[in-house]
Amino acid sequence: MRRRDFFAVLGGGIVVLIADDSDAQETGGGQRRGQREATPQNLSAWLHIGETGLVTVYTGKVEVGQNARTSLTQAVAEELRAPVANIRMVMGDTDLTPFDMGTFGSQTTPQMWPVIRRAAAAARETLVDLASQKWMVERASVQVADGKVTAGSHTAGFGEITNGQKLTKTIPTSVALEPAAEWKVAGHSIPKVNGREMVTGAHKYAYDVCPKGTLYGKVLYPPSFGATLSSLDSSAAEAMPGVKVVHDGDFVGVTAPDPFTAEKAVAALKAGWKPLAAEASSQDVFAYFKKNSRDAASTSNLTAYTVAYIAHVPLEPRAAVAQWSDNKLTVWTGTQRPFGVRSELAGHFNLAEDDVHVFMPDTGSGYGGKHNGEAAYEAARLAKAAGAPVKRNWTREEEMTWAYFRPGGLIEVSGKVNPDGTLLEWEFHNYNSGPSGLQTPYDVPSKKEQVHQSKTPLRQGSYRGLAGTANHFVRESYMDELAHSVQMDPLEFRLKNAKNERLRNVLEAAAGKFGWKSRRKNPGRGFGISAGFEKGSYVANCCDVSVTAGAVKVVRVVAAFECGAVVNPDHLRNQVEGAVAMGIGGALFEHIDFAGNQILNNRLSRYRVPRFADMPSIETVLLDRKDIPSAGAGETPIMGIAGAIGNAIFDATGQRIRSLPMAPGKLGDASSSAPAAG
Repeated sequence: MRRRDFFAVLGGGIVVLIADDSDAQETGGGQRRGQREATPQNLSAWLHIGETGLVTVYTGKVEVGQNARTSLTQAVAEELRAPVANIRMVMGDTDLTPFDMGTFGSQTTPQMWPVIRRAAAAARETLVDLASQKWMVERASVQVADGKVTAGSHTAGFGEITNGQKLTKTIPTSVALEPAAEWKVAGHSIPKVNGREMVTGAHKYAYDVCPKGTLYGKVLYPPSFGATLSSLDSSAAEAMPGVKVVHDGDFVGVTAPDPFTAEKAVAALKAGWKPLAAEASSQDVFAYFKKNSRDAASTSNLTAYTVAYIAHVPLEPRAAVAQWSDNKLTVWTGTQRPFGVRSELAGHFNLAEDDVHVFMPDTGSGYGGKHNGEAAYEAARLAKAAGAPVKRNWTREEEMTWAYFRPGGLIEVSGKVNPDGTLLEWEFHNYNSGPSGLQTPYDVPSKKEQVHQSKTPLRQGSYRGLAGTANHFVRESYMDELAHSVQMDPLEFRLKNAKNERLRNVLEAAAGKFGWKSRRKNPGRGFGISAGFEKGSYVANCCDVSVTAGAVKVVRVVAAFECGAVVNPDHLRNQVEGAVAMGIGGALFEHIDFAGNQILNNRLSRYRVPRFADMPSIETVLLDRKDIPSAGAGETPIMGIAGAIGNAIFDATGQRIRSLPMAPGKLGDASSSAPAAG
């Protein structure tokens, strides 16, 4: 769908940060009117110690299930030497926290963690300075530990030292940090902060926010993408008690005292629509990508792979509550970019950004799909007309129709290899899905790797790992094709062409745990291996699949992951296992079926996600490199699973499936041809 068409659908509304010719990278941004803000160097911007000793920490990063609140708390506890129970994180509140581009790209750990550590270490040193002055003792005699400051016979809690005053010190660039080898809180598996409240249901998410006097909003969407409103009869809806109809251009919505009445009211609207001619469907979109590329390569001798559009399917669809007061706007919404949403809303309503307050309660997952403020904009527009707070929670069908998707892609690849297994040439062309993970981590003397921008018939944007899931699937599948062309073991082929120590380490760790060299071939069973690198970390997967009557079952997965110094082992394992589970969906089942500018499978009864019965045994091997700075783990663990599954299917059946998803319905149709040795 064209960007201008989505604007028309919402009456000039949502800011879509992926343009028609996008290469589908992170939909980020959120700068003040397009300008990046400098990271504050004043300690008070990041941390405050109250009179009771409670440590409040401020960050524009948000919690979407990746355990950022816990890992950042560990950073503070480690450097400030305060108990975890005494630390409270304020996250994603545009009135309280420093500006942040957004929670995406696996950047919380490599970017925010060092900032928070430095702030906590500076606060520790400030406590030492204050205690030295208060007690008139040598600074070297002052010790900070377990939330207390001591010097000889003197002992005081943090709050007694600061008296709750703002810490105005500038954070020094050279403040001493604890080396990873000596971590006492970081690097250990402390429990999830707020975990008990989440289990009991006490923890509140964006869907739960409901200020006093809140009305409920619904928006009338067109029957197909790009259709424009030609007529509207709203009389039946307006006759319902408590219902207000908001009509402005192509934007039509209702507010009502309760969700049921809001649904009845929007269903009662009688609208006429002028459709937009469809340009492509899920059946012909891959040819469409190449046809609509401005710089298509001449690739007649390359092997083609395809990757379907897929949905993010967050547990919690988009949700927002908006409230106006004295021409100032407050919004509670589930977003990965609170400051970006603030900029969007300020632009939509011609407000100064300081007159927009965006607060991000924890949201039930995002996976790169909640960068924009669609629900927030709708809630704000309805609230302005209604003169009351309005709650706008998207339904599952709305989420799977009007949110953006992981881009589909056509990928063409070729390579040449010596009979001894040495890579000679590599050529790789990605149409539409993007450049993340494009560059091969293997050594090859001659290579050509290109991304070709194209038009997209669907709205597309960030997804966990971005295009890396597509590019890794194709690269690791084709690496197997090359290995088989010279009758070489896939693991040995990779190791022969991998000079990078970290890549070799994860391959060897995964293969060792899996028992790759001792695997035994049985009918209907296959084994696959893959590896990858992205966002400063490395992953390798080995998997065992069974294929029975064309049905694929992933039986066992071993994932070896290395992201530098491990911050929280248990939570890192959760990230890796969650990525494997999510990756199985994209590998085997998930795809968006569309035609006539409509999504045909926009509900979970029609869109297949992994179920409990689909889950394999997952074994995670963590390589803890305390000599390397910590990298993020939200994306890279998903990179390798599709390739490993595809390679295992080939091992079991002799058929090479070159399209995602790979099952069901693909076995028996796929070509099993492999390239010849160079």
